[in-house]
Amino acid sequence: QAQAGWLQHDFGHLSVFKKSSWNHIVHKFVIGHLKGASANWWNHRHFQHHAKPNIFQKDPDVNMLHIFVLGDTQPVEYGKKKLKYLPYNHQHEYFFLIFPPLLIPVYFQIQIISTMIKRRFWADLNQAISYYLRYFITYIPFYGLLGSLCLLTFVRFLESHWFVWVTQMNHIPMEIDSEKHRDWLSSQMAATCNIEQSFFNDWFTGHLNFQIEHHLFPTMPRHNFWK
Repeated sequence: QAQAGWLQHDFGHLSVFKKSSWNHIVHKFVIGHLKGASANWWNHRHFQHHAKPNIFQKDPDVNMLHIFVLGDTQPVEYGKKKLKYLPYNHQHEYFFLIFPPLLIPVYFQIQIISTMIKRRFWADLNQAISYYLRYFITYIPFYGLLGSLCLLTFVRFLESHWFVWVTQMNHIPMEIDSEKHRDWLSSQMAATCNIEQSFFNDWFTGHLNFQIEHHLFPTMPRHNFWK
């Protein structure tokens, strides 16, 4: 599931086939039938991230719903406004209890299903239904309905930690702030950093350890980032 996540990311960025139409078709299959998610939901969310990375109100990846405060300026603003939704001085401790375990199994699942229904992404919904049908037909004979649900939740629990670790390590250490109306190149460089290259890191991160190159050349095939 984690590797299918990196694979759909490749198709979503049109970086596999020469024809955009083929990338779109296979993207819908991988994210829909193999992962039970929505291509339209992912496109809408991820393209905002690439356009305005680490910019509040514009990058959905730094919208923490008042659960965490990010960067250098947001903690100061919350302090001045005396916004005390949570004990933010302990966020480095409760981060591991909330964000990695709950992002994919809870938050993303609710958001994906509600988005497909509200925005009438019926084709995406059909793909997602095909994923769940295939999954339960395969596993219920072995584990029963409850056991299959537990397995699905556990897999997404593990994948969520994997996903959070990779996506946060090359954005969160960088500048996170309000819109500064920089030129495109500067805004991308301010929000991205790379992780040491190794065979394991390339595989574990889907080559997103080369986050700078990915943001500067988002349609480049991932195996060329190192060049």
